[in-house]
Amino acid sequence: MLPTTTYSPQRQGNGSLNSRDAARHTAGAKRYKYLRRLLHFKQMDFEFAMWQMLYLFTSPQRVYRNFHYRKQTKDQWARDDPAFLVLLSVWLCVSTVGFGLVLDMSFLETLKLLLWVVFIDCIGVGLLISTLMWFVTNKYLMKHHSKDCDVEWGYAFDVHLNAFYPLLVILHFLQLFFINHIVVIKSGSFIGYFVGNTLWLIAIGYYIYITFLGYSALPFLKNTVILLYPFALLVLLYVLSITLGWNFTAGLCWFYKQRVR
Repeated sequence: MLPTTTYSPQRQGNGSLNSRDAARHTAGAKRYKYLRRLLHFKQMDFEFAMWQMLYLFTSPQRVYRNFHYRKQTKDQWARDDPAFLVLLSVWLCVSTVGFGLVLDMSFLETLKLLLWVVFIDCIGVGLLISTLMWFVTNKYLMKHHSKDCDVEWGYAFDVHLNAFYPLLVILHFLQLFFINHIVVIKSGSFIGYFVGNTLWLIAIGYYIYITFLGYSALPFLKNTVILLYPFALLVLLYVLSITLGWNFTAGLCWFYKQRVR
């Protein structure tokens, strides 16, 4: 449903926000509001979060169109509802347990793998990528530097979560159905590394494309097409892996097993 009204913060004569609105729109205030809602499940809109997860696969542009509406109605680009993060965490836990079962791990090993995946692969890497993209976009991709036009760190983290979700579903869920039957058992055969590496190509391709959409949706950024350049390297690496018989999924399974030992 499209919003019918827009939020218009009260500004002083010089164009700046008055003290009350300025305090409400600080990064600290937004972060406090977001974290506080993590403790109130009834206030989270899980139905809308599931709608976003569906459209990240079928029409990711519609998801970022909603970010525009949030900017108009709530004067911020980043999500103020942690429902998407909660559902992503559920997907992450379920898929990691699935990996533990497929790789025949013990309960303790599966728990250790879950902690690694959640705190290092998702949160740790996510914080690193979001901070890097926040710095690069604000430093080099701004059309004009202004206090009223900047990439919010929370928005950069949202873009990462949006791009990470399809990658998670493809590599941590769909791939489970192929691992023991094709990808690993036939890891040295063409069909084994073709299936596995193709899933990696699709998953990382989704990540790059959705990341590009996220930053190209911001009207004050320029030259965001450069965020698509890694596609060339990705395709080159894919062709090279098929030619040389590399199996990325077999390597991932080996890496997961080494982690929990």
